[in-house]
Amino acid sequence: MQNDNLKNYLHLHFIVFIWGFTAILGALISLDALPLVWFRMLFAVGFIAIYIFIKKIPYKISPKIVVKFLIAGFIIALHWFTFFKAIKVSNISITLACLSTGAFFTSLLEPILYGKKIVWYEVFFGLIVVFGLCIIFNVEVKYVEGMIYALICAFLSALFAVINSKFVKEHNPVVISFYELAGGVVFFTLLLLITNSFTPNFFQLSNKDLMYLMILSSICTAYAIIASTALMKYLSPYTVMLTINLEPIYGIILAVIIFQEKEKMSPEFYIGAIVILATVVINAIIKNRNKLT
Repeated sequence: MQNDNLKNYLHLHFIVFIWGFTAILGALISLDALPLVWFRMLFAVGFIAIYIFIKKIPYKISPKIVVKFLIAGFIIALHWFTFFKAIKVSNISITLACLSTGAFFTSLLEPILYGKKIVWYEVFFGLIVVFGLCIIFNVEVKYVEGMIYALICAFLSALFAVINSKFVKEHNPVVISFYELAGGVVFFTLLLLITNSFTPNFFQLSNKDLMYLMILSSICTAYAIIASTALMKYLSPYTVMLTINLEPIYGIILAVIIFQEKEKMSPEFYIGAIVILATVVINAIIKNRNKLT
């Protein structure tokens, strides 16, 4: 049993490492943010559909629920768009540091959307996060546009997580992911049609971009969603949440190793990033202790 728990824990770390690698792929793919996300979601829907077919997972649900999933899919699509847009206009380190604020957007959104009691220590931690962001803003002025996109991305991530937390209690997460990703494809397809973006050049992908997109959509999206969902059966929510908080750390380390000079930031940036990441981890630890008492 202990070996099984260790295996599951290492598997979770591998998945979080994959999520950290998503930012690397976003920088390597030459496409703009919108077509990049459209291809990612389109391919991922195909991979999940194959998985549903092989596993014979029931996927028929009421039209009312489908509409809710599609709307949630629009939110996650916008989240990924702003994520990759932030990387394109700044870099990976800036994007992932700002993305770490998602946990605190969640603490604000839950009381607003579901009437939960405000947790005041989370508000305090939120102020510390703002302090960490101010440090980064003051020394990395040239990346302000990227920071704004990344903060919007973090907000959308929190909104999606809060909404999805209700869905997962009543429906199969694999089916949820299928409809949500399909919803993102539908909304972005309409946007691309309205802007007349579907030109022959749009579909002319280089071999390198196609390879990276296949990795992004299959391993980093379809596989990661399905595998992380399965691990929730064996690992506590606290363990999962705390481990996921390592994603920015993995991503920033990978970015420095792969892109070197492009990703090397000022010492003040790393101080600000450490303040944000440490606050997120401390918040997770306190939450877990409160649940146990």
